[in-house]
Amino acid sequence: MDINEIIEKLKDILSSEHPNRKIFDKDVASALGMSKESLSHLKKKNGVPYEQIAKFCAKRKISINWILFEQLPKSLEEETEKYTRIKHFTRINASAGGGSFNYDEDYEYLSIDKKLLDSLYKSNNSNPNAIAALNVMGDSMEPTLLDREVILFDKDNLDVSKGGIFIVSTNAGLFVKRVALKVDGSLELISDNKSYNSDIIVPDELDTIRLLGKVIGKVALV
Repeated sequence: MDINEIIEKLKDILSSEHPNRKIFDKDVASALGMSKESLSHLKKKNGVPYEQIAKFCAKRKISINWILFEQLPKSLEEETEKYTRIKHFTRINASAGGGSFNYDEDYEYLSIDKKLLDSLYKSNNSNPNAIAALNVMGDSMEPTLLDREVILFDKDNLDVSKGGIFIVSTNAGLFVKRVALKVDGSLELISDNKSYNSDIIVPDELDTIRLLGKVIGKVALV
């Protein structure tokens, strides 16, 4: 990254703002809020005043990536649109009694390729707003889900008629279990790890649990 090339770009921008006069290094320094001596010193070291350039660009609504890397805003938008952000509740764990779940809890954003999310659905079309992420804790779902893996679940998919793995909120805490609907209307909560017994939730007790969504994928550990 050459400071002289960057200065020439800044001169071009300033020239468009002041078409009737020639722009010098001292004008660039002034626009950056620096002394001409400071800018001269940076030129000798090939140093880049990133913070000052960022403020210069923000004031004029110019992409700093264009100034520094010659990346056009349109290309950045196209690249950014490839990814979508989902809420990752990093402080909430499922399968080891993580407690109740509140969508207002602290969360971070996890950026995932939209095509990857779409591939998790037969329709090949996902709704990122309905997808959230949690951490697995414990070994009750091994080998399917491992301790500390991040799982993705669809909050809009609560249909247990065809089975699947769901996030289940119970009086004992938050769990990730394989759920099977029994003929009598009860639900069986199954651990893939055969060292753990299944739990049966009879129809009269269904109001003591809440399904939060179906697990659709995971971010696996290597």
